[in-house]
Amino acid sequence: MALRGELWADLPAEKRIFCSVLLFSWAVYLWEAFLAHRQRRVYRTTTHVPRELGQIMDSETFEKSRLYQLDKSTFSFWSGLYSEVEGTMILICGGIPFLWDLSGQISSRAGFGPEYEIIQSLVFLLLATLFSALTGLPWSLYNTFVIEEKHGFNQQTLGFFFKDAIKKFIVTQCILLPVTSLLLYIIKIGGDYFFIYAWLFTLVVSLVLVTIYADYIAPLFDKFIPLPEGELKQQIETMAKSIDFPLTKVYVVEGSKRSSHSNAYFYGFFKNKRIVLFDTLLEDYSALNKEPAEGEEGENEETKSKTKSKKQGCKNEEVLAVLGHELGHWKLGHTVKNIIISQMNSFLCFFLFAVLIGRKELFAAFGFYETQPTLIGLMIIFQFIFSPYNEILSFCLTVLSRRFEFQADAFAKELGKAKDLYSALIKLNKDNLGFPVSDWIFSMWHYSHPPLLERLQALKDTKQE
Repeated sequence: MALRGELWADLPAEKRIFCSVLLFSWAVYLWEAFLAHRQRRVYRTTTHVPRELGQIMDSETFEKSRLYQLDKSTFSFWSGLYSEVEGTMILICGGIPFLWDLSGQISSRAGFGPEYEIIQSLVFLLLATLFSALTGLPWSLYNTFVIEEKHGFNQQTLGFFFKDAIKKFIVTQCILLPVTSLLLYIIKIGGDYFFIYAWLFTLVVSLVLVTIYADYIAPLFDKFIPLPEGELKQQIETMAKSIDFPLTKVYVVEGSKRSSHSNAYFYGFFKNKRIVLFDTLLEDYSALNKEPAEGEEGENEETKSKTKSKKQGCKNEEVLAVLGHELGHWKLGHTVKNIIISQMNSFLCFFLFAVLIGRKELFAAFGFYETQPTLIGLMIIFQFIFSPYNEILSFCLTVLSRRFEFQADAFAKELGKAKDLYSALIKLNKDNLGFPVSDWIFSMWHYSHPPLLERLQALKDTKQE
């Protein structure tokens, strides 16, 4: 051991940094693989509905969810292994400096020399995201058209999938490249306190994106329509008013054209809040519950027309209970708390980046001996050097998220929605084929929401009153 310690100490600083990054990356992967193995063992061995779930899930749904989650876990193992091997090979083979040099060559041919570092950085970013999209495409195709298709969730055709992927890539570049160029410029001209300006810039960008996402970005991919006038809309407005939630609009998004998974969320700042409901959440609005009209079958070339023998979604009272939970996050300040935590973390990271950016050995560890590009520094420090910190922070946020979920459930109980939330959670778990049994370590490390049984138990007493 002493000899190994001496050999390690004799290595140049950049070699120690490089080896440490690789070792930690594989340590995290092996830890995640160990947890996934424990959970897959639960999927394989729990073949009958446990006694405590007898009144919650029928054996058919239980078996469907078990097989679905087992397929997803197996897929995750292979895709995770590929991702780890790919990342390792990129680092060992000098993929990052190679791509940077290639970006420089492309920039030079366009008339931009080495002094135009920001231009070269944008070319690098474009090539890196294009590479990531292409290497991830086979995995995404398999996940969508094999796993999701097999278990009845996929509603997309191949043409729709590729159209959607291309659109996402273009929209991402339209946002990513201008924001990155401005961030790099701020860092370049910001002087000793550039980290403060960089943090303020990212804060403004994040708030703007949150504000415009549902109005201008999301509609590029899904159709948003106002919730029609009627009993449900009146009940939502009444509930919002009762807790002083400044609701301005309620939308229904046609999520059923890409997947039968369901969701709901709210967004907006100050006195301009909007609620978005996926049509798959609403029993009365979900296209998956409707028989195609005569002559319509085969007309829609982008999405498939699938009907189910059982209705999907929740009744109006259950939708209100789900919204009561979501509005609880707002009323209890969870959204603001998450923003504060996120921005405190962002400020800390930029401050540490300012401390570390001058360390040439960090760049040398990844093959940059002559130059220290700012974008590469951001990548090295935020993605690699901060990895241990990011893992710890992620776990802490998972624990906090579970606490917030219990509090939001309790808030819905205070609104008198315990019974409806209880039944809604069971329906949503069934519709999304959630498996209600989990390994305790896997659950503790990964689940941002408490397991179904724990949430139902917390609601049970009030439900029975």
